[in-house]
Amino acid sequence: MKKIAILGSTGSIGTQTLEIVRDNSDLQVVALAAGSNVELMEKQVREFKPRLVSLQSEAACKDLADRLKDMQVTIVPGMDGLIQIAEMEESDILVTAIVGMIGIRPTIAAIKKGKDIALANKETLVTAGHIIMPLAAQMGVSILPVDSEHSAIFQSMQGEKKEQVSKLLITASGGPFRGRTREQLADIRVEDALKHPNWSMGSKITIDSATMMNKGLEVIEARWLFDVPLEKIQVVVHPQSILHSAVEYMDSSVIGQMGNPDM
Repeated sequence: MKKIAILGSTGSIGTQTLEIVRDNSDLQVVALAAGSNVELMEKQVREFKPRLVSLQSEAACKDLADRLKDMQVTIVPGMDGLIQIAEMEESDILVTAIVGMIGIRPTIAAIKKGKDIALANKETLVTAGHIIMPLAAQMGVSILPVDSEHSAIFQSMQGEKKEQVSKLLITASGGPFRGRTREQLADIRVEDALKHPNWSMGSKITIDSATMMNKGLEVIEARWLFDVPLEKIQVVVHPQSILHSAVEYMDSSVIGQMGNPDM
């Protein structure tokens, strides 16, 4: 039985992780954390029965506690809750799917406890890759990329020698504004930026994708995750989003992962 803890359980990655748990009887959820979605968290706790739960604010935690009076669950707010979840003795792997640099401290805490990390929080490596990756190597911990682009690269490198890698090819759809002129971009609204053509994601990542900022963050993340220099990472605009990402080797062969986007 693989026991998992999830940071960001009410978001896109978190809910998809729980779908996988539903379909696999050898997975068990021992802890959940989220921001402020009390209603969805209540449903998740009742279904998956974690021992420890965290929400961002004390008020949200109090509301959740009132809703769950009939259940035995510990609820801890804020960063204290995230750290407690990260350090849980019962868990084998920590899924980090919360947004922003708030994911750094719990990720470090989990690594120090010898937990494998399923990483879907790119800010952790963008801002602290120089800390996270050496620490993971020191502790013998695996950092497993969850996002489609980095997961595709990770899988395309299995069984291959890293020194044979010529470049990493990270694909980008171009977002909702690909091909528009400066004049056409003058009157865009937030609602327009949130209409990603291929992927269903959280609002922050969708906005970052519309500006292509998200792809810049992914390049930095890939640099730390795969220990390659920036000059060996190339972004390829691929509007169909069929090729999630690929690896080109010294012999000019290319191995990639393909699949239909989720919209």
